[in-house]
Amino acid sequence: MKIFISSDMEGTAGVVNWEQCRPGQHDYEHYRGLLQEEVNAAIDGANLAGGPHEFLVNDSHGRMANLRPELLSGRASYLSGHHKPLYMMQGLDESFDACFFVSYHGSASAESATLSHTYNPAAIAQVRLNGTLAGESGINSLVAQGYGVPVVLVTGDQTTARELEPFWPRAQAAVVKQSVSRFAAESLHPARARELIADHARQAIDSLREQHERHERHDKPTARIDTPATLTIRLRNPDLAEMATWLERVERDDQDPTVVRIADDDPIRLYRTFVMLVMLTRGIAE
Repeated sequence: MKIFISSDMEGTAGVVNWEQCRPGQHDYEHYRGLLQEEVNAAIDGANLAGGPHEFLVNDSHGRMANLRPELLSGRASYLSGHHKPLYMMQGLDESFDACFFVSYHGSASAESATLSHTYNPAAIAQVRLNGTLAGESGINSLVAQGYGVPVVLVTGDQTTARELEPFWPRAQAAVVKQSVSRFAAESLHPARARELIADHARQAIDSLREQHERHERHDKPTARIDTPATLTIRLRNPDLAEMATWLERVERDDQDPTVVRIADDDPIRLYRTFVMLVMLTRGIAE
């Protein structure tokens, strides 16, 4: 099997403040190592299910150069760097069999979600996908849906698991910490967190492999995202919303000057428009 891994960092067990996941800060190197071990746990767990498999890891946090490629398990390929047209989902295409979201976090408006945000915390207050609250996992699922690749694993806190469920109810969720607030969480010991991630990764790939062996391609997990799909985005202020409407397909809400909508029957194009909105607003958000 060919498995795509999109790795963030805020969902890593033990991470509860920005300094732990920003290069140059005192604790960054330590927590960078914990992230690396959680990514490797997902790879190692998947390989227990009929492996070895082929992996591509898209480093999707911050400047997107947090992992050490020579330390990746499974001889995984490594996609890094911050200019990516498909951003957190760059590298995914129809050739993959499964997608993992590792060390993800809750959305900007979620309750009890450590380091919660949605792409750009300075500009985006909330995103809904077809009316359902969506974090980065839900938004990124548009790309997985467009390429027909199931999201089968997510790791992070309890809110992250809950937010993915409406879109991928059959996905495995490795909850490695319980968020108490935006800056506090009760985390599993890193060794236990890695064991949990590996176990859920194994179960996720075992399930897919069994379906393939039975030739049950029709039973392949699919996203519960109806198309045409609509992203409803609440910005931090009306100026940001006005700037967002400079993009094609972005329309202002008649009732709320901070809300815009994007609708499209192509989920990948919808995602790309959203990413462009993020890039545009990032330049002026304060």
